Amino acid sequence: MPDDSLALLSVHEIARRVRAREVSPVEVLEACMAQVDAHNPRLNAVVTLNPRARDEAAELERRIARGEDVGALAGVPVGIKDVTEVAGVRTTYCSPLFADHVPTEDAEVVRRLRAAGAIILGKTNTPEFAAGGNTFNDVFGVTRNPWNPDRSPGGSTGGGAAGLVTGMFALAQGTDLGGSLRIPASFCGVVGLRPSVGLVPTWPQEYAWDPIQVTGVMGRTAQDVALGLQAVAGPGEYAPLAQPILGRDFETAVRGADVRGKRFAYCRDIAGIGIDADVERVCRDAAFALRDAGATVDEIELDLAYARRPFLALRGHWFVSQLYPHLDKLEHFGVNVANNVRAGLKVTPVELAEAEVTRKRIWDQFRDLFRTYDQLLTPTMAVPPFPVEENFPRLVAGREMETYIDWVAPTFVLSMTGLPVASVPAGLDSAGMPVGLQIVARPQGEEHALATAGIVQRLRPLPRPPILSAG
Repeated sequence: MPDDSLALLSVHEIARRVRAREVSPVEVLEACMAQVDAHNPRLNAVVTLNPRARDEAAELERRIARGEDVGALAGVPVGIKDVTEVAGVRTTYCSPLFADHVPTEDAEVVRRLRAAGAIILGKTNTPEFAAGGNTFNDVFGVTRNPWNPDRSPGGSTGGGAAGLVTGMFALAQGTDLGGSLRIPASFCGVVGLRPSVGLVPTWPQEYAWDPIQVTGVMGRTAQDVALGLQAVAGPGEYAPLAQPILGRDFETAVRGADVRGKRFAYCRDIAGIGIDADVERVCRDAAFALRDAGATVDEIELDLAYARRPFLALRGHWFVSQLYPHLDKLEHFGVNVANNVRAGLKVTPVELAEAEVTRKRIWDQFRDLFRTYDQLLTPTMAVPPFPVEENFPRLVAGREMETYIDWVAPTFVLSMTGLPVASVPAGLDSAGMPVGLQIVARPQGEEHALATAGIVQRLRPLPRPPILSAG
């Protein structure tokens, strides 16, 4: 196995060493490329390498030598989800319809990462048009979980999570409609943050006024995510939905995190679909461990099951809006995308109105909760990682799921809130697989969710994954 010590450094430490000229960005990139060579044939996390990555790292090295300020992410290798455009790099949306598509312009999030000094290593695997909680498609095939390659890494940012665990890159960009940054974070043992709608520009996309899908980052630690978020957050010239970030310092908030005197609510099953007992045990232990750091933790009942059906109406509308220019090619999409579009075409104005009224109801419910508690803690997933060959788990705690997306209800009902939601590793289950805990913060409270995530990581550190020690 290659020496992975450089590739697995934190984002902060990579950037510090690169700026101090203790290590070159080319050396960091080569260390991550060695991890791609070692683990990608088995995991299939990276689907397209940036052909100019080495040239871009060398140019960054020359800029540093000239004394230029190269940014907070200097030399940090990043994986970009293959639904996000990178100029000059094949971006397929993991759909056969776009298998040879090469954009001419970076997405805004990619442009910002580059401006902060990051090096785009390549594109990461995802379901076709990010539709699903498992990562497979007809262009690149299946991505596997680095903790157990027979298991799913989750989705839809599954390639990003699997690549992070194995040091293929230090930061992963992704998107989250119903849990796509949180599900793989839970299954693979990394930190994912669904930011508030509009905090990170989602340009370009067909559904420009999208009120539910967001763009964000995943990292191995809460501090890594905070640094990545600082680089990409803030209003954009072309994105109509925006939130100001003036005066907000995500990384400092994580570094100085303190939960003494804070009140947390823990709910075991917010979506009413049941939960695997082993998963719930790990999440409960992690939540109540915050008492050791000086917090108050209460168990509460919080029923958000009423949001499940309205979310599916919004999801269907989202797919029709996003894929509107390609509706005449419906028969060429994979089954998950095609079924989502067909479901969306059947959504009525009354159902959309009900969904919007439901969003108001859930917003008011959380407004009431935050009068008593600082944050909500709840399991990210109701099940452990399932066999990678399955599209989705059909049973949750012995109960059959109605659709292929029902099993991710613990994440998608929280998408309805528009609130910042982090997923942090809570520990390992009895099979040695990671389990994630969701942290829901107040409006515009991303730094507070990440601060709590950092403390959970300190209290409940994960061991080194077996794949990194295998011969």
